Amino acid sequence: MAGVALTDWKEQIRDPKIECMSRDEMHALQSERLVKQVKNVYDNVAFYRRKMDELGVLPGDIKGIDDINKLPFTTKEDLRDNYPFGLLAVPQEKIVRVQGTSGTTGKLTLASYTQKDVDVWGECVARALTMAGLDASDRIHICYGYGLFTGGLGLDFGARALGAMAIPMSSGNTKRQLMCMEDFGATAFACTPSYAMYLAEAAQEAGVIDRLKIKVSINGAEPWTDEMRKKIESIFHINTFDIYGLCEVTGPGVAMDCIHHKGLHVYEDYFYPEVLNPADHTACADGETGELVFTTLAKEGMPLLRYRTKDLTSIERDTCECGRTLPRIQKFTGRTDDMKVIRGVNVFPTQVETALLSMGGGVAPHYMLIVDRENNLDVLTVMVEVDEKYFSDEIRKLDELKNRVGAVLKQALGVSVRVKLVEPKTIQRSEGKAKRVIDNRNL
Repeated sequence: MAGVALTDWKEQIRDPKIECMSRDEMHALQSERLVKQVKNVYDNVAFYRRKMDELGVLPGDIKGIDDINKLPFTTKEDLRDNYPFGLLAVPQEKIVRVQGTSGTTGKLTLASYTQKDVDVWGECVARALTMAGLDASDRIHICYGYGLFTGGLGLDFGARALGAMAIPMSSGNTKRQLMCMEDFGATAFACTPSYAMYLAEAAQEAGVIDRLKIKVSINGAEPWTDEMRKKIESIFHINTFDIYGLCEVTGPGVAMDCIHHKGLHVYEDYFYPEVLNPADHTACADGETGELVFTTLAKEGMPLLRYRTKDLTSIERDTCECGRTLPRIQKFTGRTDDMKVIRGVNVFPTQVETALLSMGGGVAPHYMLIVDRENNLDVLTVMVEVDEKYFSDEIRKLDELKNRVGAVLKQALGVSVRVKLVEPKTIQRSEGKAKRVIDNRNL
């Protein structure tokens, strides 16, 4: 079943009062909520009271949203240092749900929710699903993981708020995923972009695509390129949408792109976005890339001031063709902790993906970056799968392909790389966030 063409698209906006609100009205709403939230965290969260006292900032110094730069930052390390409940602004008895993500320290990065927080989360995801053209008649196949990870439950809460059917498949068992998509008549599915690509390959191989009723996929939790989007759309004959969120702020439903795909609309009535220079923390101009920072304006359980996401993006504030006035964050170039500096050059995995997909054949969009240090010099090796159509035992042909890949990557990255071609389907596929980089330098 083919997706809906842009010319035939009927725009649906779940909450036009908020999503199409004038800039002045939104500014007033944000200011009102920020002033209230700052007093709340100062009175109820010892961590924020101490941080504000260190800066010499009192709640009365915050008159509105324009004063947000006076407030302290919050980092993932702060969340782990205050694990599990040190950042609560309400008694623990008011917490109805916790969600979390794993980390390198062994401790979870934990978020806590009141019932109101859960309701707001579901409403924000319902706005996003509506933006993708879905309504109560749809059946949403959710193959994000459930459990502490926010992906599966966030989409589930959104489907419930929308009145749509949720199909809570969780991740894994791709053959069963495709069977249930067909048997249950799913009209949309949600998962990471890399798993959507994996599903597309599996569906194509199984010959089931024409039997599916899928019209939309909602993909997030990792960066992806327009080239990957087009490939997923062309295989499934669907429209794809990019959803963004993070556990610390709420989960999926912080932002979503519309049919025009010119950035992800941020639900700034709840999540105030800043884009800052990672080096000096000054505000970036609209269109300039920096680190995305969020303040939760109305969260009750575990509100956050100026949370540094480490995601790199830019922001645009003009009215979108869809009619929404919500600001748009652009597709992420990566993360401050994903970026690798190779011989003085900043390298992001998404650059490699874009370059490989631009080649028009020869290699598949499955790759791994391996960074080593040899004789005090950084060496980047890119492992990439040869496309099945081009795989050959003839050494000359493989050498030609290897040289071509190396040239394309050097032009895209600005640094020479070693290319290692591997057989089709030998790089491990991911049903969650795809691991793209192995750094052996022990920096």
